[in-house]
Amino acid sequence: MSAEATTPGGMARERGQRRNVLGLRRLGRAAVFGPADRPHRLPDAIEHVAQAHRRHHPGADLATLCRAYLLAESAHRGQYRKSGDPYITHPLAVTLILAELGAETTTLTASLLHDTVEDTDVTLDQVRTAFGDEVGHLVDGVTKLEKVDYGAAAESETFRKMLVATGSDVRVMSIKLADRLHNMRTLGVMRPEKQARIARVTRDVLIPLAERLGVQTVKTELEDLVFAVLHPEDHARARDLLRAHAGRPDPLADVAEAVRGVLREAGIAAEVHIRPRHLFSLHRARLKRGGEPGPSDFARLLILVAEDADCYAVLGELHTCFTPFVSEFKDFIAAPKFNLYQSLHTAVADASGHAAEVLVRTHRMHRVAEAGVVALGDPHRAAEGEPGTAEDGERADPTRPGWLSRLLEWQRQAPDSDTFWTALRDELARDREITVFAESPGPSPGPEGPLQLPAGATCLDAAYARHGQDAHACVGARVNGRLVRLRTVLADGDTVRLLLAPEGTSGPSADWLDHAVTPAARIAIQRWLAGRPGGAEQAPPPAAGPGHPPLPAPPAPEPAETAEEPVAEVQGAPGAAVRLARCCTPVPPDRAIGFQVRGGAVTVHRDDCPEAARMTGDGRPPLPVTWRSASIGCRVTLRAEALGRPELLADLTEALASHGAAVLQAEVEPPRQQRVRHTYTLRLPDASGLPGLMRAMRRVPGVYDVSRAAHAR
Repeated sequence: MSAEATTPGGMARERGQRRNVLGLRRLGRAAVFGPADRPHRLPDAIEHVAQAHRRHHPGADLATLCRAYLLAESAHRGQYRKSGDPYITHPLAVTLILAELGAETTTLTASLLHDTVEDTDVTLDQVRTAFGDEVGHLVDGVTKLEKVDYGAAAESETFRKMLVATGSDVRVMSIKLADRLHNMRTLGVMRPEKQARIARVTRDVLIPLAERLGVQTVKTELEDLVFAVLHPEDHARARDLLRAHAGRPDPLADVAEAVRGVLREAGIAAEVHIRPRHLFSLHRARLKRGGEPGPSDFARLLILVAEDADCYAVLGELHTCFTPFVSEFKDFIAAPKFNLYQSLHTAVADASGHAAEVLVRTHRMHRVAEAGVVALGDPHRAAEGEPGTAEDGERADPTRPGWLSRLLEWQRQAPDSDTFWTALRDELARDREITVFAESPGPSPGPEGPLQLPAGATCLDAAYARHGQDAHACVGARVNGRLVRLRTVLADGDTVRLLLAPEGTSGPSADWLDHAVTPAARIAIQRWLAGRPGGAEQAPPPAAGPGHPPLPAPPAPEPAETAEEPVAEVQGAPGAAVRLARCCTPVPPDRAIGFQVRGGAVTVHRDDCPEAARMTGDGRPPLPVTWRSASIGCRVTLRAEALGRPELLADLTEALASHGAAVLQAEVEPPRQQRVRHTYTLRLPDASGLPGLMRAMRRVPGVYDVSRAAHAR
């Protein structure tokens, strides 16, 4: 787990990193080469770790840490990093990062030992025997899989293994993030191409995971380090801007002093700090403004108070005594982010009229905002009064029910490493969540509970999140009481009622992949299509996802369906493959004509099909077609015009099922003047039953017309 380089991430952080690295080098060499004749004292090499640990946990027992260090030091003795430093400096640095974030003793013990099983002769059983199952689970979770066993898939399968371990204990990912942070700090001795590869994986996977786990301190430094490797020119520009700003008086100093005076007069005990932006945040601000940052864009005000009510009292004073920018207000206390973050965001005008951004939060919120899940400690045994503790004393891990549960669910279905790796990056690229509420599908709909979905999710994603594989039978949905298409994008707070056809009577179509965004839905649809004749060929390639270049699309096939048996004869093209066009779905005894297409096949259209008229107008010669038999299976598209009423979709679905029609696709257009249009693509076991099916649909109350659909491609 080693990578090596010092890359600057802001002047203050840069100086702090240099001091930390130099200190660790001295302590690491002292630990390896120095005397060991003080059995009653901690080794000098972990004294600074112990001090940081005691600041957060004054009563912590350091004996376990000492034993873990001695085992790690002896196991790694004689090993060196590419920088020339003793290898023990790496686990020490990782442990110090976690200690400064407030991690408890078990996490620090595992971080000291996190590379022993991977890089030394120490076995996992030895770690479990000496330090317990918890430490063994954490060490196993961050141990890489061997390339000898997994080849090119080793990296993606290692992440899969790590995420599964994180599902039962989020401390696994805390150790991995600290490990990657130290490796990114010391990346400079690597070849440039390897630096870029590691930085890209960090950008696409580790930084989004740090964001989801709320570890903002690690996330912001990783962003700066990746920024320096992948965009050195923009990084240098942002650094020069920050240095130039540091040489001038800070305009926020006067605003901060004015805010302190206002809060003092209001009797609100608060700390007011100027919080500088990090380099990548400054770069984002430049891009957002489309020009050079203003004088107030280099930092934000951070106000810390004791209680939640004080946050709103501070907000009231700010909006009363200063001119607020209302569009900048966000309340993440009443509605916390999915990564534990809580704070009030606002902006007020400074003396020159520029917007000064302000964050208001309690000291507890600030600790969680900086350290995220690390601040939660042991997810299985919470200390009294810590954030995330339920009333009965059990740990209420807020990261488990949402994005992590979704990720763990769909990774079980990912058939191979490439699919998993692509889906993981796409999932992590969606950095916002919404909550929708599912209703029961029965005759008396009622709430079933919330569904956590990524922003941009559709009714299809909700169906697979709620019903799993049973969502293959979904034929429609009601959102906030209105019938909508399955492709409808959901908004935060929507109520969704999913409508399912009887089992075995319906299934996904290839264009569902155009509207499903969650990996769970996409993987399930792709597997269903791949299990049907021609399904894999019909499925479009996976979407590239945000932040990735679009994948090249294959040439669009002729909109036709190959018949399972030769059901029609085409005069003038003996022996040619016959396909039934999907635009008009011809069936016996329709009057039909054929047109020769690429590859020598013949596409059969109804003679009144607009697509057939277009090809005739283009000068393509039509070929006469005769049907061999009317007693064949067929595919057909029907359009039902009806007056909108409750349960209409359910009644139409029942009529289809009673005639043995399998629903391949269903669309419900939004009501217009109380009229709705339902379009169904069906598979019929016998074309001769089509007239009877259409009569049965017309008998459904409210339906006033049923017709064959025909549309241009």
